[in-house]
Amino acid sequence: VGGNALYFHIGETETKCFIEEIPEDTLLVGKYKVEIFDKGQNKFVPTVSGLGMHVEIKDPDRKMVLSRTYSDQGQFSFTSHTSGEHTICLHSNSSAWFNSGQLRVHLDIQVGEHAQDYYAIAAKDKLTDLELRVRQLLDQVEQISKEQNYQRHREEVFRHISESTNQRVLWWSILQTVILLGTGFWQMRHLKSFFQAKKLV
Repeated sequence: VGGNALYFHIGETETKCFIEEIPEDTLLVGKYKVEIFDKGQNKFVPTVSGLGMHVEIKDPDRKMVLSRTYSDQGQFSFTSHTSGEHTICLHSNSSAWFNSGQLRVHLDIQVGEHAQDYYAIAAKDKLTDLELRVRQLLDQVEQISKEQNYQRHREEVFRHISESTNQRVLWWSILQTVILLGTGFWQMRHLKSFFQAKKLV
């Protein structure tokens, strides 16, 4: 899992959501910057004072993990407590009634060991270059292990769904066969009694 740097356009009152699939106990850091379209200059420029971004993050169970308003540029972060699809929604804190302005949002999402600021860690813990590299490698191994556990869990869920579906298909086939045999038997008896009534048999 790496970083996803992008930018997108939204109206001043619109909401844009993303889904990030992450394992349990994984750090996610999002860095963003908002610009507003200036019709006079015909380009995107830094936003006016007071215009910021509201960030909402929900976990796979639709529980709110983060709901906070930030300034026009900055970062947000959280650590996942459950594996799965986390929904990240952003919208401006504008009080405009209509989509009066067009915004450009630059967003860079970093997950796992990519979200760590290793320069800050090295300065804080006074680590040598070698110690820092070992720390990075240990974090990468831990993240790979989390990813593998998450993929294993997904495989188990998928297998359970497949087995359940196969079982239902089998029972449906048996039920269809019983209905067909029952209908055929009833038709034969009905025809036999019909012909007997007509004294043809």
